[in-house]
Amino acid sequence: MPKNPYAHSPQFYKNLPKVELHRHLEGSLRVRTMMEVVRSHDLDVKDTGYLRPLVQVNHNEPYTFENFLSKFGTLRLFYRSPDIIKRITREAVEDAATDNIRYMELRFTPIALSRAEDFCPDKVIDWVLENAQEAQEEFGIIVRLIVSVNRHESGEEAAKVIELAALRQEQGIVGVCLAGNEAEFSAEPFAAVFREAQEEGLRVSIHAGEWGGAENVREAIQVLNAERIGHGIHVLESPNVVSLARERGTTFEVCVTSNHHSGAVSILEEHPLSEMMLEGLNVTINTDDPSISKITLSDEYRMVTEKLGLSLGVLRERVLAAARASFLPAREKSRLVRQLSTDFTEKMLQ
Repeated sequence: MPKNPYAHSPQFYKNLPKVELHRHLEGSLRVRTMMEVVRSHDLDVKDTGYLRPLVQVNHNEPYTFENFLSKFGTLRLFYRSPDIIKRITREAVEDAATDNIRYMELRFTPIALSRAEDFCPDKVIDWVLENAQEAQEEFGIIVRLIVSVNRHESGEEAAKVIELAALRQEQGIVGVCLAGNEAEFSAEPFAAVFREAQEEGLRVSIHAGEWGGAENVREAIQVLNAERIGHGIHVLESPNVVSLARERGTTFEVCVTSNHHSGAVSILEEHPLSEMMLEGLNVTINTDDPSISKITLSDEYRMVTEKLGLSLGVLRERVLAAARASFLPAREKSRLVRQLSTDFTEKMLQ
């Protein structure tokens, strides 16, 4: 596909106000921070050239979900102290603010982060919460947190983490998420746990339809009552599931580059983002794991316009759609939408 004739410079896209609904803390580490951790803990890593292939997707390796998920095995080794977890949280917020993200929902997996040094999950949650709150004030960005559990973990573990999250809603936790290997693990065993989470006031986002088919999206919507779907690109395989998602007003947290790197989309320019919009689905544009994919949200905005052919007007609509789909209270959400609408229009005209 030829470049969009209205493409602009990288700085133009960086200046646009943004909303990020789908970003993992574990996939947001700076490589230079990782190297500092390596040196301070005497880990057996020679240099950044040795480290990068372990934590970032490279062009000379297979784009598969196994390879993509393998990066997390290395990344989680770096969460070796409370200070490191706090620093990484602060830097993730700072990086988002530098990219002119006005509102971000940052998700993290307490169980996974607790295992490097056998921390208590409640302590991990508090460390992330405390530093996200401080960083949003320091860098002028609104940040809310989503606590994630993985499909391969037990329902009992998930229930414990979600209980901890429910107790901390006033500190900035707004939702819960089910992530992990959907190709091999069903979401259905978590239905009761997520129902209880919603009864406690937490909002629900489910990874589905990235490596699995449309049936996983149906399961997430009907069985787990998901308001938002992480990725969801294979929903198009079933007209019935497309109709279900459209009727429910389900929001799709689409991560274009990540979908390519994980092998869910073999050719980047053939990503189904535009087709999803043509089907009337409510899609938003996100990074997923900016460090693993070596991208920013500005990069994604530029890519969907230049390679997928979205106009700036459509991009603006998707940014506002993300704000409307946020897990903020109604009054805060309305304020965010109004401000974004004004600021985005002004930047488009510059």
